[in-house]
Amino acid sequence: MVFHEKKISGRIVPPASAEIVQKICGCKWSLTVFWLLSEGINRPGEMVRSVDGLTTKVLNDCLRRNLDFGLIEKTTFPEVPPRVEYHVTAYGKQFLNIMRQLEQLGSAPRT
Repeated sequence: MVFHEKKISGRIVPPASAEIVQKICGCKWSLTVFWLLSEGINRPGEMVRSVDGLTTKVLNDCLRRNLDFGLIEKTTFPEVPPRVEYHVTAYGKQFLNIMRQLEQLGSAPRT
């Protein structure tokens, strides 16, 4: 009997959804930022003051990554001093619903 090994040439690219979950959940602060936004804390300075250990640099990296995925949106106001606010997009709300479902799954009794 001859077995034919299936060889995969090139790199397998995960689906876009898997990439989002990997990068967002792999970031220590992304889910915390989503929670802050859902609680109405949408200004970066307020976010940093609200969470011990969260730095401005890490927050900016996290916000940029979530902006790139389209999970949040940025509003810049033409004021002096400048004011910036972040809000969860409709797409981001779908992501949050999935995360809540995963939380429920994790707390469900296992048989």
